[in-house]
Order: sequence, then structure tokens, then C-alpha cells
Amino acid sequence: MGKIYDSITELVGKTPLVRLHRYEEAEGVGGHILGKFEYFNPSGSVKDRAALNMILEAEYEGKLKPGMTIVDYTSGNTGIGTATFANAKGYHYVAVIQPGVSVERSQILRALGAELLQVTDVPGFAEMLKTGLSLAGLEDVMGKFAESKGWFYINQCSNPANSRAHIIGTGPEIWDDTNGKVDYVVQLVGTGGTLSGLSAYLRTKNPNVKIIGAQPARQSLKDPAFPDRNTIDGVLKFDGVPEDKVPALFSQFNTYYDECFDVVAEDAYETGRKLVSKEGFFVGQSAGAALWVATQIARRPEAAGKNIVVILADNAFKYLSTNMYATV
Repeated sequence: MGKIYDSITELVGKTPLVRLHRYEEAEGVGGHILGKFEYFNPSGSVKDRAALNMILEAEYEGKLKPGMTIVDYTSGNTGIGTATFANAKGYHYVAVIQPGVSVERSQILRALGAELLQVTDVPGFAEMLKTGLSLAGLEDVMGKFAESKGWFYINQCSNPANSRAHIIGTGPEIWDDTNGKVDYVVQLVGTGGTLSGLSAYLRTKNPNVKIIGAQPARQSLKDPAFPDRNTIDGVLKFDGVPEDKVPALFSQFNTYYDECFDVVAEDAYETGRKLVSKEGFFVGQSAGAALWVATQIARRPEAAGKNIVVILADNAFKYLSTNMYATV
């Protein structure tokens, strides 16, 4: 109240934490499910926090100078956030798009004026994919490409400013809004920035907080051999994967988690539909998956009366071309 903002960059963070009373009652759970609604960020997702902080830290360090071009490899949401804040700060943004990104996310990036490239536009990328995408391979290929163009490679997968966005923002917000009564935090993983940052901050406040991860089940991962299968977009497997597939940010921040759940896309979709019917919140695929996991936790006897914070990464408007709400 009584404040006029000067830039869209000032609107990031301070997203609402909402107890889902009607949903809890419908599911018959004893735990308190608290949704952290990250689509209240200005470009509509939790990735706004990382995108802005990576830009701000790069400016402070002198790596990003006025008028430069920013480039990154993205599944959509980080790219949308980066394009948004690049516009606000006078940079150009180039997004190398992950295969299979939803139509809506590509359309939003184009509307924001981002230049969209396919992996085949980046020298060496297609060859790297033949042996499997790895963080080291991605950094090498994208780093050389950016250097050849004179662009700044923001490198969301290994940039510690990604995790620090949640150490300085999301974590303190959750702690303050619960008056320090946070028992579980549930989230999915893309780069690992949210989980590593929240773990780093919240464990300093309460060493007993349970950090719960979630990932798409094997049958819900994108696979060119099954183009019509339901998937959970924008997130990756991180538990039980080869070492070169584990998020680099986990090792940078000495991250550990207490549990990881495999989530089937159909369960994530159904949970999202339940949430909108009971509470009116219209969430995306990873948010539906995270809420499904939070619900399993909330059913446990030891979770009765405990606060379970669930990171709801974005809304459903970027997934209208998918099957999540097609049957509604």
C-alpha cells in the first residue's frame, strides 16, 4: 500500500503461502499443506527468482555489461524470466530451447522478443546429445558457443546465484511466514537451485527440517519413442542417476535431501485438477506433482499437525496444449 514501483524487477518474491484447507479436508490428511504460490512472480514462475539474481550478480561482478546479449539452454520458465528482466534492463536474450518444450512457453519467449535457437543451431550440441546430455558437456558446448559470439552465458545449471536466490529470498519468506514452524519442504528439481538453496537456508534455521524431493517416474519422462505419453515438463530425474546427471548446484552447496518420490504424470495431472476444483488455484504439471507428494507426506501419522510447505512452481496457462486439463 502507498508504494509506486519503478521496475518489474522489484516485483520478484514475497509470494503468498496459503494453507489448503478444503483440499486437505477432501483428501482426509492430518498434515497442514501450505502452498507457496510461485506463479505470483511477475513472469509467472519460481524461476523469476533465479533469473533476476543471476543477472544482478553478473552485473555486480562485471561479467554482464550494458547492451550485451545473454544466452542459456532452457526448458522455458528460466528463459521466460531471463527474457523478462533482460528487457527491463536493456539486454538481448537468446534461448537455446530444450526439445519438447510446450507450445505456450515458446510462444511467450517469442512475444518477449527472445531469439529462439534449436540445439542443432549450436555447434557440437547434436553430437553431444548422441552420447547423452551431461552437465560437463552442456557447459563446454554452450560456453564455447557464447564465447564465439561475444555473449554472456548465464549457465543456470551451475551458476551459484541460482541457489542464492532462494537463500536470500524464498527460504527467509517461508521461515517468516510460518513463524519458524516449517517441518517439511517439497519441491521438484530442474537445475537444483530451489532445493539446494532452500536446504542451505532452512537447515541453518532448523536442522530437523525434512527436505523432500520429487521427480518424474520413468514412464513419465520424455522419450522420442513414445511421443504421445503424458510427461511432467521442465523438471529432471536427479535421484538414482549417474554422477554426471546430478545437479552441479548440489555439490556446490553440500546439498542433501531426506527423501525423493517418483511421480507418475497422471497422478500429477489429477492432483492439479483436484486443487483447482477445491481451492481455485490453477497450477502446472510440476506443481501438481509436488502437491501429490505433499499429500502423501500429509497422510503419514507422524506428519499430523505438521507444516508441509510445497513449492508450486507455475500456473497452468503454459500447459493448455498438454493433456493435463484436456479432459476437464
